[in-house]
Amino acid sequence: MPPAPPAPPPAPLQGPSPYPQWQPPRRRSGAGAVIGGIFGAIAVAFVGIIVVAAVLRGGDDSHMVSPVALPTSTPYEARTSEPADPTPTASATSTADASGDSQGSDETADTTDTRPRRVLNTSLTNNTLYRAGSLPRVSCPAGSTDIYSNAQLKALILKTSRCLDKGWAQILRQQGIDWRRPGYAITSTRGRGACGDFPSAGGIVPYYCPRNETIYASTSAMVRGSGRSLGYGQLTNWHGGIVSMMAHEYGHHVQQLSGLSNTWWEKSLRSTSRSGRLALSRRFELQATCFGAMFMRSVSATYPVTPARRDTLYYFYSRVGDWAGAPRDHGSPANNNRWFRQGYEKNKTFQCNTWLAPASTTS
Repeated sequence: MPPAPPAPPPAPLQGPSPYPQWQPPRRRSGAGAVIGGIFGAIAVAFVGIIVVAAVLRGGDDSHMVSPVALPTSTPYEARTSEPADPTPTASATSTADASGDSQGSDETADTTDTRPRRVLNTSLTNNTLYRAGSLPRVSCPAGSTDIYSNAQLKALILKTSRCLDKGWAQILRQQGIDWRRPGYAITSTRGRGACGDFPSAGGIVPYYCPRNETIYASTSAMVRGSGRSLGYGQLTNWHGGIVSMMAHEYGHHVQQLSGLSNTWWEKSLRSTSRSGRLALSRRFELQATCFGAMFMRSVSATYPVTPARRDTLYYFYSRVGDWAGAPRDHGSPANNNRWFRQGYEKNKTFQCNTWLAPASTTS
């Protein structure tokens, strides 16, 4: 039987956002402008106050409940609410060494290449990314990783990062979106990255830094908790929960590559109210959750994500988000669950278009 509803958790401690220090990097093709400024007081550190683990019901993938969030009925619709980015971009090649660290990309244009360069739409509502469709099935067996072992968990995170690369690189490049591998900084305790401390003081969550396109995480904080923030390991000891969180951070990398991040940032800077900026932040974060769920679906056959484990993930995402007393920058637990289900069950990039979804599904 599932546990009784948990008591309200203590108000989480909020750490600094990685984004206030961020100036969007130049495009690899040389186009784009650097945006200055400080983004209000939004704390974009994922507030993951976790309660108790549950004995979850099993299920069958053939019996799926449709999420409420259905942003659009067609894969791609021409819209004029936001202009397309007129800057053409060309494909860049990224290489990586055996340790998984990015080695950079080829920034020299081939002047003999006569193929037409695709003009990308970098708007929020009609981004070129939404043409990409589903993530392909990727073989990614996880094995029996012990999340309480830093070495094992770190190895799993880096291993599954290659699986993320395989899926996302394929569909992004098919749409003419330059792909490059993000960097990773995974430690057992704490550290300082290009966008600040990780995790934030009293926090547990990993973060993606757009300044250097790197994902930072502390394995001990994620699993065991820190300060007043309980750990993900207190929700489930199955490693799929933490890997799905890392897939969420990779979702921010996808937003970065597709231009969604820059457009969101520019729109946030233009917003004249804190509530408006928070609303934009919620849509941005819930979209990353939806992208992360697409990945978990793409590896479900081999990871594996059984029907029972799928339900574990659904439960997991019903227990993370904005709790009472915390800044409303990531969406309610109910909507985190809703958008995870959306990505997992629909597995289409356009189905993760939170920018067209009703406000009730992004609150």
